[in-house]
Amino acid sequence: MYTVAVIGATGYAGQELIRLLARHPAAKLTVATGSQATSTPRRLPALARVWDGEVLPLDLERVTAEAEVAFLALPEAASADIAPKLLAAGLRVVDLSGAFRLQTADARARWYPATTEMPSGVAYGLTEFEREAIRSARLISNPGCYPTASLLALLPLARAGLIAPASDVIVDAKSGLSGAGKAPTDRTHFSENHGSVSAYGVFGHRHTPEMEQALGRAVTFVPHLVPLDRGLLSSNYIRLVDQTTSAQIAVAFEQAYSGAPFVRLTGSDLPEIKHVAWTNFCDIGWRVDEATNRAVVVSVIDNLIKGAAGSAIQNFNVMMGTDECAGLR
Repeated sequence: MYTVAVIGATGYAGQELIRLLARHPAAKLTVATGSQATSTPRRLPALARVWDGEVLPLDLERVTAEAEVAFLALPEAASADIAPKLLAAGLRVVDLSGAFRLQTADARARWYPATTEMPSGVAYGLTEFEREAIRSARLISNPGCYPTASLLALLPLARAGLIAPASDVIVDAKSGLSGAGKAPTDRTHFSENHGSVSAYGVFGHRHTPEMEQALGRAVTFVPHLVPLDRGLLSSNYIRLVDQTTSAQIAVAFEQAYSGAPFVRLTGSDLPEIKHVAWTNFCDIGWRVDEATNRAVVVSVIDNLIKGAAGSAIQNFNVMMGTDECAGLR
């Protein structure tokens, strides 16, 4: 049984972490805090009888005294400040922000300027491809929700050499409103979003360099907000190496995910958000036009679980050497 803390427990991802950790067989949630020392203590009515604790003001001394592992569900600047302090105190950290996702200083300076130092022992937390690094990591940098869905759809084909070298990689993705965070904005107001779909962040979304880093090539990424509370669908468009068949695509996915408990392959039956809502699954389906060497790969996740809290706990399980599925099924 490992003692754990959640910092930033009142946001959507933070509350999801508490819901899952409260029933985790190998984790004891000892402290949950807000994002600031001035936060007002509060309870979480939606989690009554699941977790009846109180979310306290941020107190790093209490966190370091009562927990072995800290989950950070904070804005990037706050994580960049707090994570090194927790590591110095001997804790292991799972960070849900983007503060430590990018490997080069130049990329961090552009997209996450608050990250002025990169601690040692950082692993990128795309579990299905980084298990060995995660096992020995001191800090796991959890992927963004869009990169989680898109990279799980694209990496098996990229690593199998099936994407044409000159191919554009186009990621056309739609996310529910909880992916935009809890702080209200004009874009996320019910009256603005209900009955509508809007594109945003074109050529300027910070998840783009995260995908490009993993794939080693340029990505055109267009995210959209859709009027759902949770869920994310990513349609990924690529050109394949000449004469690539649907059967070869299937083999690449099957080999990549033969030991992946939370990836489900649907083949030509394209998946839907409702099939994965409230789960840690990523469902992946595809269609191939062999005459033109074009492929469309569709992946779906719950943005708050596989795209945030669920994958963070999956990474915690791997890091601590417990059952990868613990607390997630």
